Amino acid sequence: MKKLIYYISILGGIALTGCVKDDNYAPPDQTLTGVVIDNSTGLGLQAEQGTSSFQIRVYETSWNNGVGVTPENFNVHTDGSFANTKVFKGTYKIYPTDGAFVPLVYTNSSGVVVDNGSKSISVQNGTTNVSFNVDPFLKVEWVGEPVVNADKTVTVSFKFTRGTADPAWQFNVTDAYLFVSTTAMVGNNSFDNITSQQVTYSGTAGNDLLGTTITLTTKAPLGADRNYFVRVGARTADIVNKRYNYNVAKKVSIPE
Repeated sequence: MKKLIYYISILGGIALTGCVKDDNYAPPDQTLTGVVIDNSTGLGLQAEQGTSSFQIRVYETSWNNGVGVTPENFNVHTDGSFANTKVFKGTYKIYPTDGAFVPLVYTNSSGVVVDNGSKSISVQNGTTNVSFNVDPFLKVEWVGEPVVNADKTVTVSFKFTRGTADPAWQFNVTDAYLFVSTTAMVGNNSFDNITSQQVTYSGTAGNDLLGTTITLTTKAPLGADRNYFVRVGARTADIVNKRYNYNVAKKVSIPE
């Protein structure tokens, strides 16, 4: 019986060995970079860091003509730029998605896919750069500089306006948020809940504030003798992911 088990083990090992094949695919060695440009500012679209922000969606079309291909999504930086250094050579369909902007590719109410700006690119020679222009739902701007008050709270002034002239994508403004963090990655995914301050709007009340200067003060004093970063996000009741549009983060220094 022991001999039989021994022989079966040997045969099983041989069979397994015979099934092993070398992976002869070259590793991904291409770099794909770019930026998503905010049409309202001409600069990179301000975003959050990580998966909570909008993403870049990529379909490989050089495999099976793109049929049945599962897309790859990768993250953007807070300034709207992106970089992926592990891309295989090939051709791709690429576009930004799931952000607080008029989508370039979406499915309409009739179930038809509308494509107003995806790009087809060939990734072959090291680094490939591609950019996109989008209309944000809201344009958020600073009005003056953040002010450190005597009690070590911080007051900011800002305004938000429509980033798109298309009424189909002009949703009610729902809230504005003064985010506070000890890192420059400040935003809805990285903020101090004790000091950050939110104001919410019901119905069309937020729309009435479009283009006006709004002032917010942190809920509590900030820690003494430290640097913080503040940033304002505003959002609408959009039909995408209800993400924030942002202005650029600013550093504030709290005295002793």
